Amino acid sequence: MSDFDSILENGINFGRGGERQKQDDKVKTKAKKKKYITGAHGSGSAMQKAKYRKQRANRKHK
Repeated sequence: MSDFDSILENGINFGRGGERQKQDDKVKTKAKKKKYITGAHGSGSAMQKAKYRKQRANRKHK
C-alpha cells in the first residue's frame, strides 16, 4: 500500500508520537510547598507574601 492510500484510509495524525507519562500529584516547585506559602522558611519576600495572602483570606471573614 502506498503512503497516499494509507493516508486516505487512516487520515493524518498530528498528535503526540508516544504515550504520555502519568503525572504524579507531587509538588514540583518550591513556591507551592507549605513552608514557602506560610513564609516559615525565613525568606523575607516569602514572609511578606504570606502576610498579604493572610490579609486577602481574612477580607471575607469580617
